[in-house]
Amino acid sequence: MVTIHHRYAMVDGYQIFYREAGPRDRPTLVLLHGFPASSLMFRHLLPRLADRWHLVAPDHVGFGLSDAPTVDEFTYSFDSLTDITGALLTQLGIERYCLFVHDHGAPIGWRLALRAPDVVTAIITQNGNAYAEGLQPEFFITVCDYWREQTPQTEAGVRQALTLELTRWRYLAGVTDETLVDPTTWTHDHDLLSRPGNDQVQLALFLDYATNLTLYPKVHRYFRERQVPLLAVWGKGDPIFGPAGALAFATDLPDAEVRLVAGGHFLLESALDEVVPLIRAFLGKHL
Repeated sequence: MVTIHHRYAMVDGYQIFYREAGPRDRPTLVLLHGFPASSLMFRHLLPRLADRWHLVAPDHVGFGLSDAPTVDEFTYSFDSLTDITGALLTQLGIERYCLFVHDHGAPIGWRLALRAPDVVTAIITQNGNAYAEGLQPEFFITVCDYWREQTPQTEAGVRQALTLELTRWRYLAGVTDETLVDPTTWTHDHDLLSRPGNDQVQLALFLDYATNLTLYPKVHRYFRERQVPLLAVWGKGDPIFGPAGALAFATDLPDAEVRLVAGGHFLLESALDEVVPLIRAFLGKHL
């Protein structure tokens, strides 16, 4: 039986929760979750990889079991989340690693790679976007309205993403057999979103998400110059980051492995048995 450790670390004055598994003397895979999830999304993946690799999956500040200071106590931006993640990895003595990024975790991962290109050995992106082609217009129209103008009306539109209905939708949209997805996933996420003050945390990050699009050209240049090994394993029914976002990686990384899998945004919930062999083959080749 694989042992999964559930740990806490103090990083820059904040308590950060992370899951850790696998031998520390093996190559490391750092797993960065998306919105509105936490490292819980990797609970089934960690045991399937820990026989050969060292795995670290933190909860970002404001998510999961990590500290969630108010917006008056912490500046919520993707830069600040990257600062905390980088400091945690330094504290753990992790000097080189492969990235696994999903949703919000992708812009954190891209920033880590841009700050220290030699540190990142390879990248796995599971519906973690880096190209405008991947942004599904039907979903992002409300977010774009909020980027242009912060009014009670545009805020109300974005706040829909914090509801139980929309959280459930994120997990089930694009999934053929909805019974494969554990309902505790979206109820757990919604409980954490509903903590006092967390709505302001998420609104701040939704607003800051616009900075990720302006960062894309730098990310593309990093891909072209570094030709980092990359696997894009993508739920092709994702209504947020569409399959065009996965195919776009080949624009700057001709050797990128792109695999479109039947499923939605949270592919690990409904297609784990299909995804794991793809990940293991990729890691076996590049780590």
